[in-house]
Amino acid sequence: MAGLAAGCAPPPRPVAIAEPIIDPGFLAMYDARPDERFPLPATDISHVDPKYFRQEVDYPRNEQPGTLVIDPGNKFLYLVRANHRALRYGVGVGKAGLAWSGRARVRRKAEWPRWTPTSDMIARDPDLNGPWRNGMAGGLTNPLGARALYLYEGDRDTMYRIHGTTEPNTIGTNVSSGCIRMFNQDIIDLYSRVPLDTNVLVLDASEHVEPSMPLVADNRGRY
Repeated sequence: MAGLAAGCAPPPRPVAIAEPIIDPGFLAMYDARPDERFPLPATDISHVDPKYFRQEVDYPRNEQPGTLVIDPGNKFLYLVRANHRALRYGVGVGKAGLAWSGRARVRRKAEWPRWTPTSDMIARDPDLNGPWRNGMAGGLTNPLGARALYLYEGDRDTMYRIHGTTEPNTIGTNVSSGCIRMFNQDIIDLYSRVPLDTNVLVLDASEHVEPSMPLVADNRGRY
C-alpha cells in the first residue's frame, strides 16, 4: 500500500513571509532625490521600525524652539518647535564607551561633506579607516552621507557630527564612533531647517524624552 514511511512526516509547506506594509507618506519621505549633486536613490526602510521615521510629535520638555535635542537612549533627535511640538527623527548613536553628552552649537554645515577619520578611529580599526587618513571625497559611498552638521563647544570642535549614513539599517542602534547618524533624506531635511549657531543638547544616559504620539502628516510625508 502506498503511503508515507513509518515515522516520517510530510515535508513542511513553505511559509509565505508578508512584506511589511509601509505608509505611502513615509515611502514618499524616503524616496529618491535625483536633484542632488550625487543623485540619491530611495532608502530601503522596510527593515527599520516605523517609530524611527520622521514625524511631528508632542514634546514634553521646555527647550526653546529651534533647539536640537538628542536622546541617545531612545535613538531620537528632536527639532523643538513652538507649542510643545517637535519634529522627531530616528538616529543611530555611539557604541558603548564612545557616546558623548553635553551642550554644543552648530558652527559649520556641509553638503556632501568630505570625511577624514580621527587618529582614534584609525587606531581602533587601521584596516578599515587607515586608507582614508588623508580624507575621502563626498559621494554616495562616503560614511557622512549627504549632509553634516559640525558640533562645537565655544570655538573648540568636539569632533562629533550629525550626519547622513550609507547604512540606513543601523538607524535605531548603537553603532557609530560617537557621531549621530540619520537617514540621508532626514539629514537633508534637517539641514534645510537648522541655521548656524543652533543650540544642541545631547542628553546623558540618565535622561530621556518621554515617548509621544505622532501627529498626522499629509500623503507626501510633510508636516
